[in-house]
Amino acid sequence: MDSPVFVPYRSFIQIDRQSATPVYLQVAHQLINAIQRGYLMDGHKLPGTRRMGELLGLHRNTVVASYAELETQGWIVNHPSRGAFVRNGNLAKPRRFNAAALAIYPQQTGFHFRKWNILDDPFDHLPSKLRVDDGLPDPRLSHVDYLSRLLHTNMRRKGNRPKLGYGNLMGSSFYKENLANFLNLTRGLRISEKNILVTRSLELSIYIVVETLISPGDRVVVGELSYFATNMILQKAGANVVTVPVDAAGLDVSAIRELCERQPFRMLYITPHHHYPTTVTFSAQRRVELLALSAQYGFIIVEDDYDFDFHYGDSPQLPMASGDTDGMVVYVGTFGRSLAPGFRSGFIVAPHGLINEMSKLLGIMDRHGDVLTELALGEMIADGEIHRYLKKATLAYKQRRDSLVTLLNEHLAAFVGFNVPGGGLAIWTEWPRDMNLVRIRHLCARHDVHLPRYLLYQSKRHCGIRMGFGSLSTAELADAVAVIAEAVNRG
Repeated sequence: MDSPVFVPYRSFIQIDRQSATPVYLQVAHQLINAIQRGYLMDGHKLPGTRRMGELLGLHRNTVVASYAELETQGWIVNHPSRGAFVRNGNLAKPRRFNAAALAIYPQQTGFHFRKWNILDDPFDHLPSKLRVDDGLPDPRLSHVDYLSRLLHTNMRRKGNRPKLGYGNLMGSSFYKENLANFLNLTRGLRISEKNILVTRSLELSIYIVVETLISPGDRVVVGELSYFATNMILQKAGANVVTVPVDAAGLDVSAIRELCERQPFRMLYITPHHHYPTTVTFSAQRRVELLALSAQYGFIIVEDDYDFDFHYGDSPQLPMASGDTDGMVVYVGTFGRSLAPGFRSGFIVAPHGLINEMSKLLGIMDRHGDVLTELALGEMIADGEIHRYLKKATLAYKQRRDSLVTLLNEHLAAFVGFNVPGGGLAIWTEWPRDMNLVRIRHLCARHDVHLPRYLLYQSKRHCGIRMGFGSLSTAELADAVAVIAEAVNRG
């Protein structure tokens, strides 16, 4: 049946001659859009192909092809001698035509949804020349060429093609075997590949651990100052987060003991190698005490060893996981953190039964993983290249640490207190309590130096900035500190 409604086809069917999409498909897609959005109702008669061609300035054959596509997809039906009619459109009264509305995606949902205020993006991105971070490595020092060759080689190997499917949901067996060897050699662990779950990132590892082990209302203990991303994950899971003080030897174990006696908790999160954000190392005595408390009171220790590979003095202390005899420690970390971001992987180390359970969650979140990268990283371990690369990178990062120490002493000694960390990629700086760190941040931004909000720790008890040095060259560090010093003097 012919519709009495005037349809301004030319206003909502716009042809882009530069588009890679054929013109006949552009017409078909825009007519489908109009049908789906209720502007062309069921039974509406379309103009004949010749007339539609005249309306749109197109050859009749182009319109014929468009109508054929619409009929194939079931949006119109052609009746010989009668014409083409809309099929599967709305049966109600058609909407009033709005060409602008047809050309845009909806600006908001038509339904209510939960807003994760606790997951608001803590990162801010300003177009500054220099950006200080919380201790990220420098991709410019990365082994990109070497890893690119490994990726290319692995893609060409016929034997690897079956591995690119969906068969193994727990990561490449070759990579896990080599990663287990690497962790056993460098961390003093005694694990096999069945104790490892490979993930895309450290944060995803923590998320999987928390989702598996924490129920809403469970108490979880963290440092008074702690890693913001982990805190957000815990809050999202509904955990009751309890804080304990942090001093020069790490988490206060006496405070943890008191909690155990009067307020039992489910989990404790710790970054013992270099506490985030203060960079202090958890003392050997406290490690032994904490492991004993965990076994006695039954709380889980999630050990985040995010920067074990970066150490500049004596041999680093081994993870607590290496001394765990009761199966109370879940160990998470990143392999290849010193490499470019696309060549890293997260991992979880735990007893086999827990790994199997966590793999169920990973299996529905990230079924296929990143097999090519895992194969390349596995080869990097197998041929010993990771050890050679880390030795070279560590020398560069030590030079940058020493450079930042010198710059802080030269330009900010009157304002800043700090201890030189034995490892990691950041220095924790303490400032006068009355210093307005937000104002310093704004002043730095005016001179093309960005201090992200998550670096600033200001409260009644704390006034500190975690300053990363890994991602900036010595020249860039000099420029950044000069701008910060000028902002402090002006502020």
